[in-house]
Amino acid sequence: MFGSLKYRFNQLTEDHGSWWTNKYHHLKMKVFRAYSGFFANIQCTVKGIKLGHGTEFYGQPFFHRYPHSNIMFGDNCTIRSDQTSNQIGVNHKCILSTHKKGAILRIGNNCGLSGVSIGAAMEISIGNNVLFGANVIVTDWDWHEDRIDSQPAPVIIHDNVWIGVNSTVLKGVTIGENSIIGANSLVVKDIPANVIAGGNPCKVLRTK
Repeated sequence: MFGSLKYRFNQLTEDHGSWWTNKYHHLKMKVFRAYSGFFANIQCTVKGIKLGHGTEFYGQPFFHRYPHSNIMFGDNCTIRSDQTSNQIGVNHKCILSTHKKGAILRIGNNCGLSGVSIGAAMEISIGNNVLFGANVIVTDWDWHEDRIDSQPAPVIIHDNVWIGVNSTVLKGVTIGENSIIGANSLVVKDIPANVIAGGNPCKVLRTK
């Protein structure tokens, strides 16, 4: 009987400690989110980044907007640039950039980004409810302007797509709505809607 009472007491004290730890963590993240949002909004205003309503920041992203280009967010996006803001681990802050006149980087409503690198020289269009795992790269060009044959090609990611951690999406790719891209994938060709795909190179594994 004494053993069972002792076990129950230990359970109660552990649960109580956990409750306080969680409360402290939530309070800390709430303050951190407010602090991050204040300075991120200043950065966006100065650099001409268009933010929708309800955008949340954890840590400071890096924005680079080429003159006469556009970076735009829809409503209720979450941008995680701090290592502690994603439990799977963020290797670096979010980097969102345009690199040529007329380039467009468009992100829809209710999207989640964690330590992503997204660079547009022509057009990257991301739909609504798209989730990016930690450290995803999306680009519409080769990053070598000295090559004559290096031309950008638009990237289109449709609604409700989930792209797994450490994946890379290269130029000219379209990913159909409701599809899932597995972790560590290299996406070099179009992925249709309503499938699960993965690998290097990324290919369809099965339909949903």
